[in-house]
Amino acid sequence: GERFQRPTLVDDAVVEAIRDMIPLAPLHNPANLDGIEVARTLFPGVPSVAVFDTAFHQTMPSATYRYAIPEYLYLKHRVRRYGFHGTSHQYVGERAAAVLGKPFDRCNLITLHLGNGASATAIRAGRSIDTSMGMTPLEGLVMGTRCGDLDPAILFYTAEQLGLDNQALDDLLNRQSGLLGLCGVNDMREIHRLAAEGDDRAELAIAITARRIRKYIGAYYAELGRVDAIVFTGGIGENDAEVRHRACAGLENLGIALDDSANLSADRGERAISAAHSQVKILVIPTNEELAIARQALAAVGGG
Repeated sequence: GERFQRPTLVDDAVVEAIRDMIPLAPLHNPANLDGIEVARTLFPGVPSVAVFDTAFHQTMPSATYRYAIPEYLYLKHRVRRYGFHGTSHQYVGERAAAVLGKPFDRCNLITLHLGNGASATAIRAGRSIDTSMGMTPLEGLVMGTRCGDLDPAILFYTAEQLGLDNQALDDLLNRQSGLLGLCGVNDMREIHRLAAEGDDRAELAIAITARRIRKYIGAYYAELGRVDAIVFTGGIGENDAEVRHRACAGLENLGIALDDSANLSADRGERAISAAHSQVKILVIPTNEELAIARQALAAVGGG
């Protein structure tokens, strides 16, 4: 929600605030609350810290996070864009700044967290100003089983045509769509294998995925005005040279050019894969959300 903008020491008020926001995160908050309450009971002398995956995106301006729907839905029911993967976007953004040799607060970046869940973020001067996921993780890029951006009227049409209730619609868009819906498989490695064998549906799934990423790169470039680097991370972002190639293809006029040899390298560490003449650096930065959470927790309890 809007309540937490940084890692927070857990007390009774924080627990109740997280409980109050269960409607915004019905799959995550109840299970995490169970863990918090068990830990507080078993280890009463040990501080607990809540690290929020939405916190990094709390710097988005209202023109970015508000939807064009009646105002009362925002004021009374908290319907707005929150964004997710914030811990990962912040971590790889900070690492990209180190690779560039610039302070994070002087960097403009487009970070692409590409995995079974996928999101893009525009970072201006070290702060998130836009991200592809919305009120829930369903909005934005094509994902393993999530549809990403969709005409909302499709829900009404589908419900009427197939007689689906809300739960069935949720299952359809969150668990049966995305790569799985396009070609029957949600593991990109298997999709590449099928495409190489001539499977048209697998090839279409790759093409749609890359096109959506490229579309967000272009949109965020326009929003930022100046981009120091594009950063790929996540299971697909770190390991899938073909998706990276297709996502950057045709963007040379924006100063975005891949080095094909570097892109195909078997190296798995932090690396630049942009051509020497590319005005925008293209980086691959392995994410490490566990380390980021540990550091933020340590800082929250005064240890760093």
